[in-house]
Amino acid sequence: MKNVYTPAEIERILEATLGPSTPPADAGELRVWSRRRADFISLVGSQAAAEVLAMRGDTDSPVLVFAGDDICGAYALATAIELHQFGCRARVCLFNIGGDMLSIDTRLRRDELRAQGYGDWLDEVVNPGPNFVMPEMGPSTIVVDGLFGTDYQKPLRGGYQAVARHINEAAPRVISIDIPSGMTLDLSVGMINRNIIHADLTLAIVGPTLAFFMPENAQLIGRWKTLKLPLDKSVVKRPSCRIVDSKAIRTALPVRDPIADKNELGSALIFAGSYGMLGAAVLATRAASRSGCGRVTCHGPRCAFYVMQTSVPSAMFETDGADFDIQRFESQHDADATAIGPGLGRSDATIYGLERLLKSSYAASRPLILDADALNCIALRQTLLDFIPPRSILTPHAREFDRLFGTQNSHSTRVMKAVEMAARYKIIIVLKGHYTLTIWPNGEILVNSSGTEALATAGSGDVLTGLVTGLAAQNMAPEIAAVAAVYIHGIAGKIASRRYGVRGTTAEDIADAIGQAIESITNPQS
Repeated sequence: MKNVYTPAEIERILEATLGPSTPPADAGELRVWSRRRADFISLVGSQAAAEVLAMRGDTDSPVLVFAGDDICGAYALATAIELHQFGCRARVCLFNIGGDMLSIDTRLRRDELRAQGYGDWLDEVVNPGPNFVMPEMGPSTIVVDGLFGTDYQKPLRGGYQAVARHINEAAPRVISIDIPSGMTLDLSVGMINRNIIHADLTLAIVGPTLAFFMPENAQLIGRWKTLKLPLDKSVVKRPSCRIVDSKAIRTALPVRDPIADKNELGSALIFAGSYGMLGAAVLATRAASRSGCGRVTCHGPRCAFYVMQTSVPSAMFETDGADFDIQRFESQHDADATAIGPGLGRSDATIYGLERLLKSSYAASRPLILDADALNCIALRQTLLDFIPPRSILTPHAREFDRLFGTQNSHSTRVMKAVEMAARYKIIIVLKGHYTLTIWPNGEILVNSSGTEALATAGSGDVLTGLVTGLAAQNMAPEIAAVAAVYIHGIAGKIASRRYGVRGTTAEDIADAIGQAIESITNPQS
């Protein structure tokens, strides 16, 4: 799995790689320090220039480079030097307010640009004043944003804010080095997007931070990639956030014994369905049946009998005898994993029955999978939060999360709240979205990389619930089952969309593609 770094971790890695920003006094150490930084900056410049040339293609699109006074400006100037060497005449706008603001790195790159004969393409802004005129640009222009990087974690002000707004209004194609200028990397609120440069492509120096995966930052980051650079990452032992990939899931999935019978492959129990919402029960049960577990039982109201027996004949069905909703959460089956929620409804009788199940499961320390109306029922009776068994898996989307834990102003604050709640209640929270985040009680965050817009369809969450339950029934630890289910769910969505198209994919299609998704992960060469 690839690492996702905090701003503090990025700072430590860069300092370990480049040395301190202040040059050493010793002449010998200064030469080593200067050479190391110069080589690194040149490497960033060559890779950034390659991205500019790839975006430019065979066109004659003008290229405009904005450089700040610190190391991000040095990266931008190194990019401009490389572009000129390839015959791409890039206009450079270097901000050196007052004439003496440039760092050593940036000053050296500026002097190199001039020494190589490209000084006519350099506009050094020393005293902008009221007569300063922004370079012309339009949709065909490629802008290299090297004003400010991770070293400047404050909102843009004054003239820099005006520059960002002008670039955004002109709508050129933008490549930001490090991060878009004006963006902060902490999970915070209050950023005004029009005051931040909007990138089409962000070139991360060390790697992504969690801010890269927040939906409110999508129009700022655009696509992103991490440059291939020689970094000293030994100073960061184990980041608390990682990106899940197929290799990690392949390692985590249980090995299926070819001679095992169904009784050895685990049993899943799903409490789901109420009058008018039986489809959710069908989808969750169907997904669990496709997960590889040996036996699946759906417990629902009497009105679900014929629906379940005809829609998912491979699963068993049981009822507590109530006609329209579940009132007693009791089963004759001793399941290996139990889920509650899809299509459950929120009647008083259902909430009372759920309360009894939560308290008995809490006393027995038996984790549960809680989704949809199970979460909404708990939100209506907040004291039930204290009886969620440790290591239970909750799978809320944003609105369900806010009902349960309080309204959040952004996804960033929602994530911070989820980390807090997972630790407080010792639970696993699967915060659903394009980049679904699985948050463990110890504060670790797993970012899913298999998301697809095809999953944005009614019932997709019910499929995920059934899949989590089916995997957990196969003796997978709850923390691992949650992460694996989210990843497989995304792959199933991609497989289904290849057959039916993104817009035509339904939750039934996703459920039916689960087997193929698991096979593609466990046997990638087949």
